[in-house]
Amino acid sequence: MDAEQLGRATYLVLLLIAVGGWVMVEYRTRIGQALRVALAWGMIFLGVAAGYGLWQDIRHDIIPRQMVTETGTVEIPRAADGHYYLQLEIGGQAVMFLADTGATNVVLSPEDARRLGIDPAGLTYTGQAMTANGMVRTARVRLNDVQLGPFRDDSLAVWVNEAEMDGSLLGMDYLGRFRIEIARDRMVLRR
Repeated sequence: MDAEQLGRATYLVLLLIAVGGWVMVEYRTRIGQALRVALAWGMIFLGVAAGYGLWQDIRHDIIPRQMVTETGTVEIPRAADGHYYLQLEIGGQAVMFLADTGATNVVLSPEDARRLGIDPAGLTYTGQAMTANGMVRTARVRLNDVQLGPFRDDSLAVWVNEAEMDGSLLGMDYLGRFRIEIARDRMVLRR
């Protein structure tokens, strides 16, 4: 045990003594009530821990996500922030995109490019794009095996943004391949 761990252990023991001492003084004539309160807080703690542990399993049931209908269309629910997010499979790797009908091109963030095996530092940035944050440099790359639900494209030209972004943008270069309908908080894509 190093000095930092010893210090933490000492702190926790002192905290336990302080809280335990308060409980003993406060509940000295009501030990049964103290045990009931401790049991209630223990159950609350276990419930919160179980909910946190199950969140990954149940969040898809609570938060709507894109789905393929029986007719072969892809339906995307509007997110709480008012945008539509699509998940594409690119070379077997899932990548989340913000559907941006105001953007001409598909733009990958440097982080998503790295996840797809593209080294942003090794690209030649010959393009420029005007964004809400000003002018940024871009590099053109080609992605193979792009899939959205039942729709597959062998190749898609995209731009990798040199500056960091919150996420990748799915512009009209790709969305223009679909018939797009937006109604009742849903975006529907069909070919």
